Amino acid sequence: MKPINQKAWLLVLPVFICVAFSAILPLMTVVNYSVQDIISPERRVFVGTEWFAMVMRDEELHAALWRQLTFSLAVLAVEIPLGIALALTMPAQGWKASAVLVLVALSLLIPWNVVGTIWQIYGRTDIGLLGATLARFGIDYSYTGNATHAWLTVLIMDVWHWTPLVALLAYAGLRSIPDAYYQAARIDGASKLAVFRYIQLPKMRGVLMIAVLLRFMDSFMIYTEPFVLTGGGPGNATTFLSQYLTQKAVGQFDLGPAAAFSLIYFLIILLVSFILYTWMQRLGTVDQAEGSHG
Repeated sequence: MKPINQKAWLLVLPVFICVAFSAILPLMTVVNYSVQDIISPERRVFVGTEWFAMVMRDEELHAALWRQLTFSLAVLAVEIPLGIALALTMPAQGWKASAVLVLVALSLLIPWNVVGTIWQIYGRTDIGLLGATLARFGIDYSYTGNATHAWLTVLIMDVWHWTPLVALLAYAGLRSIPDAYYQAARIDGASKLAVFRYIQLPKMRGVLMIAVLLRFMDSFMIYTEPFVLTGGGPGNATTFLSQYLTQKAVGQFDLGPAAAFSLIYFLIILLVSFILYTWMQRLGTVDQAEGSHG
């Protein structure tokens, strides 16, 4: 039995300390607030699970959760296929590949609040390209007055901002496929669809799983872009969970319910991410089984 390398633990210790201060201690603080009623800085009352029960009965929370799930699933349904299609059309080598990679990645460099401001101007019917174009075609478009238009504008904004991330991940997966697979497919006379179905898609599964999880978690926590663009309106049409939580914690200063809700929020993200991960793993197992039988 090999002795434990104490020097290795000493090297890892700073990382554990950083994680403790940046994640574990704030989490413990949130848990502490979630079971107390903070009447004043000097007076606190233990309330157990009362805040959790109150939050779970909140109809506004249910509506915000439904909007959030619908938005996140729509993001995945649009951005994953679009990102794959974009990656398939990108050149594989040469200066064109480098130029395209830079152009594709440009939107990822723009800060979130700037993205919201860009689309706020872009959607205006007087000076915005999108709003003015739709108005010229007789389409009564208003992301500030129509709930459907606001929701779709936030979705399109997110697609514009983050589809390049999916494309870059898919592109990296495509570039990692050895040429021998394509040579064998050409010898067998496989079509482009067959190459994509049996070679490219299975080999991209790992990076696509990362893309799905990243885009789901990020879209589930979206705050800045819709806040800048619509302020959560019109009404509550674009008030997603993160903004609802901010209203509870900062706007109403209900620290107990906000802490309880943030823990529920965290557990929802973990649960849905686990479901997505398990589903994609099972899809991979089924595809491998079909390939071995084929």
